[in-house]
Amino acid sequence: MIKKSKPANHAGKIAESIAEQYLIKQGLKLIDRNFHSRFGEIDLIGLDQEILTFIEVRYRKNEQYLAVVETIDQHKCRKIIISSEYYLCKHKNYRAYQCRYDVIAITGELNKPAIEWIKNAFQA
Repeated sequence: MIKKSKPANHAGKIAESIAEQYLIKQGLKLIDRNFHSRFGEIDLIGLDQEILTFIEVRYRKNEQYLAVVETIDQHKCRKIIISSEYYLCKHKNYRAYQCRYDVIAITGELNKPAIEWIKNAFQA
């Protein structure tokens, strides 16, 4: 079994914190982070106005060979969707909300990143 190296994992955690701060400044009300299920993980969950938003955070220092958004394949989308359905089963108070799947793409150096919020990046 291959484990992620600490530097990559550390960069990922920093990117998630950057995304979280950015989203809060944009008016998103954060309600959960790193939600785990047996189906997968959702990085951030929040309310954007009245829309329950499931957010995948992606970081790449360099997009020379592959853009951040291109790193999210159909398999990853499916895992996020199934995990979001599980989240709604566990948190019944959010079932009536409209749901959306977003991506926060972070590129460059983490001390001065470029951040792109891609709303409705994929659909269930």
